[in-house]
Amino acid sequence: MSLVFKPEETFRGDYSYRNSDAAILRFPFPFPEDRYMYSVNIEPHVRSGPTDAFCRPFDIDEHYIAECRDRALTLELDPGRCQVLPHMMAAQWDTLELLMENLAADYPEQFSLTKEGDVFGSRWTWINRPLGIEQHFIFGDPDTLPCEPFEYITRQAQGDFAICDQREDNLYLDAGMITSQADWSLAFNVGMNFMEWHGPVPLAHQAGVFERALKYLLMLRLGQPVRRLNWTMSINPRLDTSPESYPEWGPDRASVTVENAGGKVHLRVELQTLWRLPRSNAILFPIRCFLISIEELARVPKWGKRLYRVLSSLPPELAEYKGLTRYLPATLAWLAPLDDGAQLATGIGPDITELAPL
Repeated sequence: MSLVFKPEETFRGDYSYRNSDAAILRFPFPFPEDRYMYSVNIEPHVRSGPTDAFCRPFDIDEHYIAECRDRALTLELDPGRCQVLPHMMAAQWDTLELLMENLAADYPEQFSLTKEGDVFGSRWTWINRPLGIEQHFIFGDPDTLPCEPFEYITRQAQGDFAICDQREDNLYLDAGMITSQADWSLAFNVGMNFMEWHGPVPLAHQAGVFERALKYLLMLRLGQPVRRLNWTMSINPRLDTSPESYPEWGPDRASVTVENAGGKVHLRVELQTLWRLPRSNAILFPIRCFLISIEELARVPKWGKRLYRVLSSLPPELAEYKGLTRYLPATLAWLAPLDDGAQLATGIGPDITELAPL
């Protein structure tokens, strides 16, 4: 896979982030039908899918360098965005191994991993060409890395990462690198169990969604990862929409008008995968965030029409929970002219190979 990075783009300040045509076509659009309601919607994480974003275990794209730089900025301002409880060291090494092996296998032009063995005490060499990193270390010895292994490798990956420890027939959020979350706080949630972590979500609890999801995940097998999509919306292409930084991004919700909604309102999609880890038996939960303005999204006619229909029929409780209420009318007014009422094919793929003009 050939990648052309955009290292100077920004996710704050002047918000220079934009998607190329190829990035738009590979976007993981989350709505297979014209209406939306919470569901478990878990499927095997295999090397195929409706767009290219699904086709590798850990996706990187043209925004890789810029996203890693934005993560470093967030961590410099708030080091607490990475937290790992003391008993999670084995899971840290599991995560480092999983990411290094898959990134090196899928993106050999960008990454390489040389190992003298697979057991603790082996000498490894990791090369990350886009970020200019070459690291010799001993697998299992955190003193041979610049920081602990979980922080080290997740600073070099797109998306957020959580690790859930499995005990007492539950999952506990006991580690996280969280710098691009959709308005939730790692500092508040760390140590919570699965049901506590998802407590604020409306309607889904009544439908038994999280009880079914927990039962399923407790039986997750090694080597059989699964995936699902989640979504919300953001004003401007900002990765860090945490409660801690709310004063920096919250007021932007009041800035949306019908005239500027196309460029300011962004669909924010999380490709969430779940992996059983081999030594620790914990579950790694990568949360890969994709951003697209509705102006860019509208270049795929099926997606523009479907987004209008989904948002028009969204239950008020979900609109409130996702923080859409204030700017939803302007967003719908911008999207409305796109919908001619034509029947749309089921599924989330773009169903085109070339984009409509701007």
